Amino acid sequence: MMTNATYLKGLVIRATDGDIGTVDQFYFDDESWIIRYLTIDTGGWLGGRRVLISPVAVSQVDWPTRRLDVALTKKQVEHSPEVDTQLPVSRQHEAAFNGYYGYPPYWSASPAFVSGLSIPPPPKDDIANQIRRESMDSHLRSTEAVRGYHIEATDGEIGHVAGFVMDDETWAIRYIEVATQNWWPGKRVLLSPAWIDRVSWEESKVYVGLAREIIKDAPEYVESQPITRSYEDRLFATYGRPPYWMQDGEQAARSTSTNK
Repeated sequence: MMTNATYLKGLVIRATDGDIGTVDQFYFDDESWIIRYLTIDTGGWLGGRRVLISPVAVSQVDWPTRRLDVALTKKQVEHSPEVDTQLPVSRQHEAAFNGYYGYPPYWSASPAFVSGLSIPPPPKDDIANQIRRESMDSHLRSTEAVRGYHIEATDGEIGHVAGFVMDDETWAIRYIEVATQNWWPGKRVLLSPAWIDRVSWEESKVYVGLAREIIKDAPEYVESQPITRSYEDRLFATYGRPPYWMQDGEQAARSTSTNK
């Protein structure tokens, strides 16, 4: 189901033996645009310490009670590796985190390694390659840090990042919510991360390969209304781009053909 990340913020995290805190923000991979970690505010339970939870641990989102169930115990979370969420999360921190919970590192697994998918462990590499992989710079970005970035179309600025729409089953960021009120008062539109040419982290700008007029004609996004397939059909038709579900299907078909 498509969910605005705003709705997930504040959800109570329920471990197998009790509540451990609330969802604070998200870290996503800036190459795949997949949520890799949820930052959890543990409140007074751990003296205000914030911890990371992987979507791999999420068993279900209970919307009626606004709780997110995880297949972890409070003791596991309490003794998880310390990560300062006020600073960038390094690849070394990620390696320690995944090692502690026994998760295969996503950066050496299939690109499809997300919550809810059964991915076999990657083949063993030689020690030199493993060390080199774990020392690479992390591509994690905080959703809160990217919120407010300016959106630059091919012919000028068009608005700013106002939020993120994600698939709460695969944890992929499907759309960036763009506020365009400087040009068209009150209107918000969606853009797919697939249409981003580049992101300038230094300038806090997102460059997309679309003209302003095309973005202006996109169907309006209203946060309180569900994103239907009909809405998505109109969205992709306006932008003249193939929908992600066709691309996902093609990738799956290629993978099946290759494995035969």
